[in-house]
Amino acid sequence: MELLNFLNLSDRASHKPSELSGGEQQRIAVARALVNQPAVLMADEPSGNLDSANARQLHQLFFDLRDKLNQTILIVTHNEELAEMSDRRLIMKDGLIIK
Repeated sequence: MELLNFLNLSDRASHKPSELSGGEQQRIAVARALVNQPAVLMADEPSGNLDSANARQLHQLFFDLRDKLNQTILIVTHNEELAEMSDRRLIMKDGLIIK
């Protein structure tokens, strides 16, 4: 419930997935990934299915998690806006890190 409160989803705790918006479903997925307190949270194209407003909200959530929970997050994305926000950026091409 602490994670749901942090993610502003406590009022949706008893809802089924089909009753949640796309953004809420993404935040629930983040809560599930964090519940066991992993050393690193890995996200592969986390906002690919979201509209721009929900994508920005999810992006901000990652940085809030980093700051408030001291969570390390590895994000794989083609989203330049999200990549620019990150602390460190690695660029891959043809399976090789080029920068």
